[in-house]
Amino acid sequence: MPSESPSKVPPETADTTRAPVADGGDALVTAFDAAGADYLFCSSGSEWAPVWESLARRHRDGLPCPAYLDLTHETVAVGMATGYGLVSRRPQGVLLHAAPGLLQGSMAVHGALLAGVPMVVASSESTTYGDGRGQDPGGQWYRNLSVVGGPHGVARPFTKWATEAASVHTLPTMVTRAAELAWRAPAGPAYLNIPLEILLEEWDGRQAHPVVPPGSTHSSPEQVDTVAQLIREARNPVVVTETAGREEGGFEALVAFAEAWDLPVVEPDSAVCGNFPRTHPLHAGSDIGPWMDEADLILLVNCRAPFYPPSRRPSRARVVVIDEVPQRPHVVYQVLFADRYLEGSVTNTLRQLAKRATNLDASAVAPRRTAQEERHGAERAAIATAETNAAAEGGGGGGGRNRGRAEGVDPVLVAAGLRTLLEGRDGIVVDETITHSRIVRRHVRTDAPDSYFYVQGGLGQGIAVALGVKLAARERPVVLTIGDGAFAYNPVVPSYDASKAYELPLLIVVFNNRAYRSMNLNHRRFYPGGAAAGTGEWLGTELGRLPRLAQFAEPFGMHTETVDTPDALAPALERARKAVSEGTTAVVDILVTR
Repeated sequence: MPSESPSKVPPETADTTRAPVADGGDALVTAFDAAGADYLFCSSGSEWAPVWESLARRHRDGLPCPAYLDLTHETVAVGMATGYGLVSRRPQGVLLHAAPGLLQGSMAVHGALLAGVPMVVASSESTTYGDGRGQDPGGQWYRNLSVVGGPHGVARPFTKWATEAASVHTLPTMVTRAAELAWRAPAGPAYLNIPLEILLEEWDGRQAHPVVPPGSTHSSPEQVDTVAQLIREARNPVVVTETAGREEGGFEALVAFAEAWDLPVVEPDSAVCGNFPRTHPLHAGSDIGPWMDEADLILLVNCRAPFYPPSRRPSRARVVVIDEVPQRPHVVYQVLFADRYLEGSVTNTLRQLAKRATNLDASAVAPRRTAQEERHGAERAAIATAETNAAAEGGGGGGGRNRGRAEGVDPVLVAAGLRTLLEGRDGIVVDETITHSRIVRRHVRTDAPDSYFYVQGGLGQGIAVALGVKLAARERPVVLTIGDGAFAYNPVVPSYDASKAYELPLLIVVFNNRAYRSMNLNHRRFYPGGAAAGTGEWLGTELGRLPRLAQFAEPFGMHTETVDTPDALAPALERARKAVSEGTTAVVDILVTR
């Protein structure tokens, strides 16, 4: 529950003529506290001195306030707020520096928008440049920091809502509005430009109103009945979902819905999180392709971009979209081919549909149940075969043809090793791989709510997002799977600093193929007979010149492992797991074969 404001005067009776008691910094802290923010994730800037002073006063006087995290890079601040929000599903505060800090953190803010994570991001500008009354904001605003149109103009393309808080008297309620907008579907970051002069201005102490969770909306019973009848009449229906698991209770509701109707569930490669147990017999893999011509009903459950290319229309299926906000306003081009919409709380809609799964036609259900059992059995066998072949190819001490040769580890073995390592431990996997993302999902096989998240937007956020997830779920082991290319984009030093300073131990597993392999694959695909194919000059992809990546953790006293052979994999992962359980981040750099 949000803490009470330190002001004892109700807002409707506040005496706005009395002597000011504080400044805009205290107004901002009070507002974030009322908004229910657990944390202020701050990448420091010179505008935040009023906030720091307010926090110091509150700590001294025992007054309520959000916990403050002092972070040394904007991507770390925003990424940690994203990770925390993925688990908590509540808006937090993020403080960046002016327009430059906002620009530095913009990739991560955009990633939060794509992931549907609520947060209130703030930074500043100057409005007087030293020519106004009151304290001098500093010459850096005049010379270096300001941008035409203000930082809120910069923020608009990658936030839900962006504006300026132009008065200290409206600042608390602007924070309330930003938090409420950020929290409502489609959830995402809202931005406030709070000029430094506003933060320094005297404040009369009026309270901000607490922010309460959004109310729920529902499709009508008649609309749900109509869709239930479509499912009842379908012979070959399928569910496709990207983010059902982001909804509170959505994971469990989707399982109950699928089981009630005996519906296979596809999680495409565009899935943002774990939405359905990958071990469940109704999980139908990641490829919607086989259903495009076979399905007669496709149920898109929180699925923003189901078909690629977008013009790839199902040949005969009717399409039902189940989503609180089907048309995502931040998606530039979105094609759903919807025949019907069920709009409102996805969790509630799925529960209502599950209740209507009565008196099913056995002659319709039995064939699709049999077909899904065959698909599921074939997938389990394919997974087992892939892991057996990977062990044989890589040696693994079992007599394979490459035994004893330091040529790396098949990535399938790495993912399978992580599955074994996490079994029964209620772990969470945060994934920032590209080339190996399908392998990670297929072989780690997470099966619980909030157990898998894929980092959205540009590469370079993975460590920070994983730290935020750990902050929200300290009791659960958190594993970051990351490619060497993605690792190189991350602000590694600030991320490790945050991990150590705030006691957030991670297991970081690097799939190191010493290349930007996805970039190389595109070059080969676009120019199969080109000059590079003939000469071997593949530009833009070489990472072999980097030192081994575990070494960067050593100055922080973290546990490090460098693995080049299959025999070394399991012992190294177990040592790393043990180190993490004892409170130390562990980095395992694994040379993979592809």
